[in-house]
Amino acid sequence: MLRVALFVCAVGCVVGTPIVVRTKDEIQAFRSFLENTKSGDSQQFITRALANPFANPEENSGKFQGDIVLDDSMIEVLVRQYAVGRNAYIWPDTKWPNDTVVWEFGEGEFNPVQQAAIEEGIKDIERHTCVKFRYRQPEDTAFVRLTGGAGGCYAHVGYSETRGVHLLNLARNDPGVGCFRHGTIVHEWMHILGFLHMQSTYNRDNYVKIVKENIIPGLEHNFAVFNQGLVDNLDVNYDYVSCLHYGPHAFSQNGQKTIEALQEHEGVMGQRLYVTDYDWLRINRHYGCEGAWN
Repeated sequence: MLRVALFVCAVGCVVGTPIVVRTKDEIQAFRSFLENTKSGDSQQFITRALANPFANPEENSGKFQGDIVLDDSMIEVLVRQYAVGRNAYIWPDTKWPNDTVVWEFGEGEFNPVQQAAIEEGIKDIERHTCVKFRYRQPEDTAFVRLTGGAGGCYAHVGYSETRGVHLLNLARNDPGVGCFRHGTIVHEWMHILGFLHMQSTYNRDNYVKIVKENIIPGLEHNFAVFNQGLVDNLDVNYDYVSCLHYGPHAFSQNGQKTIEALQEHEGVMGQRLYVTDYDWLRINRHYGCEGAWN
């Protein structure tokens, strides 16, 4: 699916000095939009959930595209590329070294039942892919810390040695509810593994229609796409029911659909009950697992 592209300078792949095509006000508004995704609290999450109860909790979490945590350096890259007119952004290609995710529970963040649900998500990934998980040791400086803050479900994308602590937050709940649905847990782990959302891929307009008039004003950037030069669908079909596909009411201001399917498909768009075969295939191909291309 959305394999994250090689990290380059903010205006990489542009010959010569890029020409700024956005106005100063447009650029500042976009920067403010991105900066605002760094904040958030439990009350904002609750307010969004009450206003849009048909959305998935990660869609209401207030980060970039709902649940993607941005570093300051990534914000600078996004703003500079936006200024020169790109609607698809360059992102780091940061697979975990040795196909192994290093992680830990934040101290006192989850009860044993919640920990078991998270560990089941990890085991499910290990059962279906060649990716492995290892609990953090004292000498590990780059790792994922699991937290249970009440602000929603969100995570960093991919591995970065300089980032140090990679965040994955799942608002505490009973297993099967909210951020603790199995598909949501794996959804956030897939961000950590380096994947973006299904509906952000370069050819998504062949499969879905984005109903702009129903989107909450100011959140239109959450529907940006990543073009073919920057992402790779890994020769895997578009998957309406991927655990990385948002639901039809994502970022809706009026309860009406913001994403409409253009083709017949089985299953429920935006479901979080299970992980699809295409989800597993994308992980296996992205990480070069044996037999993934057979």
